[in-house]
Amino acid sequence: MRTIGEYAHKLTRESTDIVVLGIGENTHLAFNDPHVAMFGDPEMVKEVELDEACRAQQVGDGCFGALEEVPRRAMTVTIPGLMRAEYIFGVVPGARKAEAVRRTLKEEINERYPSTILRRHPRAILFLDADSAAKAGGDADSAAGAGGGADSAARAGEGGESR
Repeated sequence: MRTIGEYAHKLTRESTDIVVLGIGENTHLAFNDPHVAMFGDPEMVKEVELDEACRAQQVGDGCFGALEEVPRRAMTVTIPGLMRAEYIFGVVPGARKAEAVRRTLKEEINERYPSTILRRHPRAILFLDADSAAKAGGDADSAAGAGGGADSAARAGEGGESR
């Protein structure tokens, strides 16, 4: 696969059953950082400029040794491309993600916090650990305590439930 167009074509040929994703510290989904996230994006895949927070996270996650090594541009599936999946499973562990989880579940749904769009998907489920759920309160706190374990799953949908 060599171009964005080829990738988009492959994604649109078939339906998407499952998207497994994370949520970035700045609430990005894939590489849809707040400054480039468009809930109504007409594209399926696009090239984006990564913001400083996203690039710094790549270093913090151990993907790169230094900020200078992190590319400034990346190819990403757009928000509509992600949201077309029948199921979305968000795996969001760690204390560094606690504020992003809180924003995902509590902030108004808008492009400033791209992950908030998950609350509009009827089958989006977040898998959190106690650290990432720490600031979310309510559903996420209940979910973190369910079954006595440190891990949890919470529906991202508005009025969602926790398990």
